[in-house]
Amino acid sequence: MEPVARESLAERIEGLGPLDAVAEPLQQLAKAAIPEGSTLKDALSGTWLGHPLHPPLTDVVIGAWTSALLLDLLGDESSEPAADTLVAAGVAAAVPTALSGLSDWADTRGGSRRVGTVHALGNTTALVLHVLSWFARRGGDRGRGRLLSGAGFAIASFSAWLGGHLSFGKGIGVNQTAFDSAPEEWTAVLDAEQLSEGALTAATADTTPVLLLRRGDQVHALDDRCSHRGCALHEGRLENDTIVCPCHGSTFRLDGSIVRGPATAPQPRFDARIVDGKLEIRAAS
Repeated sequence: MEPVARESLAERIEGLGPLDAVAEPLQQLAKAAIPEGSTLKDALSGTWLGHPLHPPLTDVVIGAWTSALLLDLLGDESSEPAADTLVAAGVAAAVPTALSGLSDWADTRGGSRRVGTVHALGNTTALVLHVLSWFARRGGDRGRGRLLSGAGFAIASFSAWLGGHLSFGKGIGVNQTAFDSAPEEWTAVLDAEQLSEGALTAATADTTPVLLLRRGDQVHALDDRCSHRGCALHEGRLENDTIVCPCHGSTFRLDGSIVRGPATAPQPRFDARIVDGKLEIRAAS
C-alpha cells in the first residue's frame, strides 16, 4: 500500500515556500531565546537524558487529553472532576513539551522546518482550545467544554502525525550514526602521510564516514557523521581536545563522549593504527 497521506499532505507542506516568511523570523527568535551551547539548550534537547526530550513529553500531553476525552464520552457525572483535572494536566505538561519542541525545531531547515512550523501551529491551537475548555468546564458549561476538548484533541492528533513524519520520515531527533558500522577486521582507509598532525581529516571505511585526528603516535578515529543532524565533523574545529560540530555546536571528546549538546547520542569510536604506512581502522574493541 502506498503512503498516500504522506505524499499528498506532509510532502506538500514540505514544499510550501511561503511558510518560510513565518518560519525564518520565528527560528531566529528561538535561537536567541535558546542559544547554542547553553545549559538551557542541552536541557531541552535531552542531552542529559540520552535521547531527545520532546517525544516522551508529548506522550504526557496526548495521554492526559486522550484520557479526558474518554471520560467525557464514556464517563458519568462522577468522572467529571477527573476529566477536568486531566485537561489541566495536559495544559501544564504542554508548556515544557512546547519548549523542548521549539529547541529541536530551531535546528531544522528546508522542508523539515516548514512541517515543523505547521506542527507547532497545530499544537498551539490545540493548547488554546484545551485552555478554553478548562475555563468552560469551571464555569459550568460542560457541553461547550467537551466540544472544545474534542476539537483540540482532533487538531493535536493531526499535529502528532506531522511530528511522527518529522521523526520517522525526516529523521529529526534520531541518532544519525545508528546504522553506521566499522569493519570488524583492520581495514586501510588512507595513507599515513595524508594524516597531518592535529588536523581533522576525513576518510571512509566501506560506506561509513570516518574522522581521524593524529596526536603524536596516537590516532583517534570517530564516526564523521554527527549523531545530532548528520553534519560532517571534520568540517568543524578542534577546541581543547574536543571536536565541535560546524552545524549546531555539539561538542565531543576524542573518545566520542558528549561534552555539550544538542546531540544526545555519543559519536561511535573506532580503533586505529598505522601499519606499513597505511592508516587502518576497525570496530572498537
